[in-house]
Amino acid sequence: MALNLDGIIGNSPALAKVFKVLGKVAPTDSTVLVTGESGTGKELLVRALHRNSVRRSKPFVPINCGAIPKELLESELFGHEKGAFTHAIRTRPGRFELADGGTIFLDEIGEMDLSLQVKILRALQEKEIERVGGTVIKKVDVRVVAATNRDLEGEVAAGRFREDLFYRLNVIPLRLPPLRERGMDILLLAEHFLCGHCASKARKKLKICKKAQEMLLTYSWPGNVRELENFMERLSILCDGAEVAAGDLPRKIFEDIGEEPLTMVEDVLPPAPACFAWPTLRDMDAKHMQLKEFLEAIEGRLLEEALGQADGVKNKAAELVGIKRTTLIEKLKKRNLL
Repeated sequence: MALNLDGIIGNSPALAKVFKVLGKVAPTDSTVLVTGESGTGKELLVRALHRNSVRRSKPFVPINCGAIPKELLESELFGHEKGAFTHAIRTRPGRFELADGGTIFLDEIGEMDLSLQVKILRALQEKEIERVGGTVIKKVDVRVVAATNRDLEGEVAAGRFREDLFYRLNVIPLRLPPLRERGMDILLLAEHFLCGHCASKARKKLKICKKAQEMLLTYSWPGNVRELENFMERLSILCDGAEVAAGDLPRKIFEDIGEEPLTMVEDVLPPAPACFAWPTLRDMDAKHMQLKEFLEAIEGRLLEEALGQADGVKNKAAELVGIKRTTLIEKLKKRNLL
């Protein structure tokens, strides 16, 4: 049966590996630990896990363990009895009870206090909980899925996370790859987000020019999918043309890939020394070239010269022209200079 992956966009090999594991583990009740950098979309993956499980008709209950003060987290997870503490004016069920029969998602599990980790371990092993201030043991039937952007093995070694809980959670590990490892998924997501934000603002759909696409693919995306969506929302508001040009992209992308930000012509072209002459339209016409070909030809000659001066050492050549080594290699591949 085909997986229900609603909300997850991408068909890269890195993501396909995740989907393969997801398809195998979803129908089971095994505990799953989802790891990945912040902004990769771990909750989307966990929701897909629930939708493809036998528990899909039952509740899916998420809780961010890092967003709730540790004094309140136990009550949020296990509930409390009336009078258990100040402001406990009535009995209240916790998330484990609300998720009975379904799935509870413990997001940012690495932020949880050690004292509370003991109670989570008991809930996992014994399938039972006790409300704060209560004396009755309650049985709960929940599937536990946890997620973190921390290295939990490192946290165990440092004494900040219980080893027994780590192994109980890590029955099935699922690593969500960072955006920089997902190749052309970057452009699929960019177009999806840009189209959605343009539509929400009643604006005609924007296209992304080829140079801007190349830059998006080269950027390292430290904020992953969340950062990409934020960029696309910004462009849907600030972009003036009918397409996103390279100059519309944020300065940090230029800095990351080792290129100079595009600004006004008078800022790009410094006063020319007497011994230097900028190419003119006449030069371009003499070569029977259009602007794009002419600029490509100039860039190609500079890259060849840099490689010659660097004796073929790509790191040095990249330094000479002021770009990253990865950017240089892409440009050389494009021109069949490798």
